[in-house]
Amino acid sequence: MACLLMSPLAASAQVATETHETTISNTVINTIMARRSVRKYKDTPVEHAKLETIVKCGINAPNGMNSQPWVVRVIESQEFIKGVSEVFVKANPQMAERDPNFKNMFRNAPNVICICTPKKGGGQIDAGLMGENMILAAQSLGLGTCCLGGPVHFLKNSAEAKPWIEKLEIPDDYDICYMIAVGYPDETPEAKPRDESKVKYIK
Repeated sequence: MACLLMSPLAASAQVATETHETTISNTVINTIMARRSVRKYKDTPVEHAKLETIVKCGINAPNGMNSQPWVVRVIESQEFIKGVSEVFVKANPQMAERDPNFKNMFRNAPNVICICTPKKGGGQIDAGLMGENMILAAQSLGLGTCCLGGPVHFLKNSAEAKPWIEKLEIPDDYDICYMIAVGYPDETPEAKPRDESKVKYIK
């Protein structure tokens, strides 16, 4: 009965308190704020079950008209990662020389997720939403991630890489949009500053 008779002022105070507590203790918010781009990984491959969870979170992202304009390929094969990286190093020896710890072309991550969108155009926003879901799911599972563009350019424009692209069995009307490196982090990067002056609240 006391709750039913709560005054507007008391109710307002309760909402404010709950909002403040949510900001501090909400698991989703903490996961978002803790996420960093990781560029150093341990050699341990990610368990299949965790990769499966990450992908399921991804494909449950919002998308226009439920069109789901994406194709996803999850690379678990260490043979694939090693083989395509050897092709990359042969074509770009200077890239490997810059990193004394170079192991593969995917920031040394043991697993990679390929996000593909239609060649005819469209789907990039939906694919971005899906990728963010995947990245946050990975963060919640104690994994690190990094969005990759360089490897995509190489794979799409190198004749030597064509056999490896074919192994991904991407439909002819789709193309790789971007990739996500996934693995157990071997570093703890500091947060980069964010420019809040670009945000304005219209009241």
